[in-house]
Amino acid sequence: MLIPTVPTTNELLDKGFRRAKKAASLVRSSKIPRYKKSKRIEETRVLTSSQVIKDRLKLILNRVPDIESLPEFYQDYIDVTVGVDPLKQSLGALNWCMGILTQLEKDYASRIRRSSPEKAAELRKQAYGRISSVVNKIEDDLNFLDFAKAKLRNMPTVDLEATTVVIAGFPNVGKSTLLRQLTTAEPKVADYPFTTKGIQIGYLERKWKKIQIIDTPGLLDRPISAMNNIELRAMVALEHLADVVLFIFDASESCGYPMENQFKLFTEVKKIFKTPIISLFNKIDLVKNIKYLEKYTHNMDNVIMLSASQGKGIAELIEMVEEF
Repeated sequence: MLIPTVPTTNELLDKGFRRAKKAASLVRSSKIPRYKKSKRIEETRVLTSSQVIKDRLKLILNRVPDIESLPEFYQDYIDVTVGVDPLKQSLGALNWCMGILTQLEKDYASRIRRSSPEKAAELRKQAYGRISSVVNKIEDDLNFLDFAKAKLRNMPTVDLEATTVVIAGFPNVGKSTLLRQLTTAEPKVADYPFTTKGIQIGYLERKWKKIQIIDTPGLLDRPISAMNNIELRAMVALEHLADVVLFIFDASESCGYPMENQFKLFTEVKKIFKTPIISLFNKIDLVKNIKYLEKYTHNMDNVIMLSASQGKGIAELIEMVEEF
């Protein structure tokens, strides 16, 4: 989601008043009769400063898409990341500001035209004071939009038509490593939880079929209401994008989470999302006795034992994914 550069209130006012001063200098050097010129200069300063500020606000409003017209994935992603309601309120404040500035410029331009040359400068100063007051009232909204711009800068661009595979599981179970094995994507991989802060996307071309593979941030075994924003982004991807879910277990438990907890999360994901699941038992090369896994796999469909770091089981996984 592209939000253009958001100015501060001081930057807005400074730009408006500087441009107004330049516009006034052109009037000053024109051949307008002297008795009309002083009033025209002050009127020009009011109209120009207001219009420059409005144009900058309008640019922001025009660049931000209508949130409700976006696909549900993007709506939920925005809501999880910055909040849809605060974003709408801040954009609404910019609209309000533009409306008030339009009223002010019309009012003061009319009053200046009807005033004496001596009164015109005083009215222009009043107008500048009112313009400044109105713009300063949207300071918090501009600050929020600047915050939203930073947060949404890396919002993923997803192919809503492609077959989509979503990788899910606890933190540090090998999701990003698997993505690197399946695609040309280069997600950050490290041995600490929540390395993946956002959604990573890679693509796999198989038999003229484009498969979009999404690595989600690690999920924890807790209610959705207790999840942080990183976890919620994973839930958004699962809910709106997944044609099939690759749920990764760390069979070695070296991620720091016991198999019992991992299985509980798997059960919750399976219950909430009516999406086919391929169960991947990763880091199998670190497991000395895999028989203990049978208590978890005996009722599962689509089970693969693999070692993502060594590439073992990847070919079998790709074949299974192609069937969906």
